[in-house]
Amino acid sequence: MQLIQQSDAELIHAYIHGHEYALDILINRYKDKVYTSIYMLVKDKYLAEDIFQDAFLKMIKTIKEGRYAEQGKFLPWAIRVAHNLCMDHFRKSKQQIPVTLPDGQDISVLFGASYLVADGIEKRQVHDSVRQLVTDLPDEQREVIVLRIYSDLSFKEISELTGVSINTALGRMRYALINLRKMITDKELVLR
Repeated sequence: MQLIQQSDAELIHAYIHGHEYALDILINRYKDKVYTSIYMLVKDKYLAEDIFQDAFLKMIKTIKEGRYAEQGKFLPWAIRVAHNLCMDHFRKSKQQIPVTLPDGQDISVLFGASYLVADGIEKRQVHDSVRQLVTDLPDEQREVIVLRIYSDLSFKEISELTGVSINTALGRMRYALINLRKMITDKELVLR
């Protein structure tokens, strides 16, 4: 059987046993999906490329050291490695993560706020306030908000990526929205 037709597990086995080309096939098979998942989190082409390279270097090292044990589930593992590197980047840089919906609206529309802002300065202030509130959420809640809104992942995909049950992912989203509403009230923010 040609290498290109082999399963992920067979390609990893072939790579471990000296067939370098097997890794090229595996990388080419999933590079678009892994890169896209990174880009959707970091929203920066150059940073996404750096993290993408780091992710594959980490995966290669893990495979070479014999620590890969995902048994035919390479893509979820690869995305998890990439996701963890993105989260490490955000933790290190303490960068604010701007959260917008796929249609370009700010996450604040999820709170039921009527979102009519008269001028650009006021609108930017609202966006900045909401982004700051998101960064103030506990890590698990912020992570679910970012994965759901940025990456447009389903709760099933979020649960697989973060290693928690679907109910836990849903609960984290629920608590994130409750906490955001409470912070808006406590800080007497007016989202209009």
